[in-house]
Amino acid sequence: MMRVFAWLLLLGWCAGAGAAQTDTLAKIRSSGEIRLGFVANSAPFSSGGEDGGEPQGYSTDLCRRIASGVRERLGLKQLRTTWVALTVQNRLAAVRDGKVDIECSTTTWTLSRQREVDFSLVVFVDGGSVLTRRDPQFATLADLKGKRIAVLTGTTTQMRLREALHKQRIDAEIVPIAARDEGMKLLAGREVDGFASDRVVLIGLVQKAGPSAAYKLLDEDFSLEPYAFAIGRGDPEFRLAVNEVLAAVFRSGEINAFYERWLGHLGRPSLLLSAAFYLQGLAE
Repeated sequence: MMRVFAWLLLLGWCAGAGAAQTDTLAKIRSSGEIRLGFVANSAPFSSGGEDGGEPQGYSTDLCRRIASGVRERLGLKQLRTTWVALTVQNRLAAVRDGKVDIECSTTTWTLSRQREVDFSLVVFVDGGSVLTRRDPQFATLADLKGKRIAVLTGTTTQMRLREALHKQRIDAEIVPIAARDEGMKLLAGREVDGFASDRVVLIGLVQKAGPSAAYKLLDEDFSLEPYAFAIGRGDPEFRLAVNEVLAAVFRSGEINAFYERWLGHLGRPSLLLSAAFYLQGLAE
């Protein structure tokens, strides 16, 4: 697993080569505004934002820290932060088209996505799992043979779930959905037998739903999901500004406060996540 992050770091240093140059920092300086995208219903990473309120979560707090660092870098007394609500389906297009400067949610960094957008350093590592009703017959992915599994369309989870089912020769029906709340509704109504998503996000959804006795997670993960913030391609100066802030957060140990606030109730960071924080505490 350590090699995964070494490779991600190498990708980070090489990302954006050959893309057309843009100047996000100049745009931010001129407008006095930084535009941050988020996806609601992704607690504890990004949630809320209704009725004019700002979103809350691990990812959105890190993006606030980035915005503060960008303001300092540009020597601005004030920098207006504008939050833009996105969906899982349109979040990358919003970055690509310049509607937001950073997407602050639970986007997994993949090579195919890097053809469309660039990425920051990795900010979290999760795994894809399946939420089921509390039933002793469901323990591993193989136990869902002949069952129906809901999954968000257009996500890496959907792709990795399909790959895992094929590899293990599990004949299960994948039910595409457009929103996480829809997945919980289908599961509660017994219209599906499982709901696949990132493990920590599923835990957040169960906590939001109330008593957790009715649900459980499978004992195994079927994928590795390294989260990073999506930013526009072809802008090495802005990417450097973003990563300088994140590296300082990792290097100083400040990341532990972010983790404790939003994820501390889940226990200590995993060895894999701790390694990611350590490896990305790059020196100035």
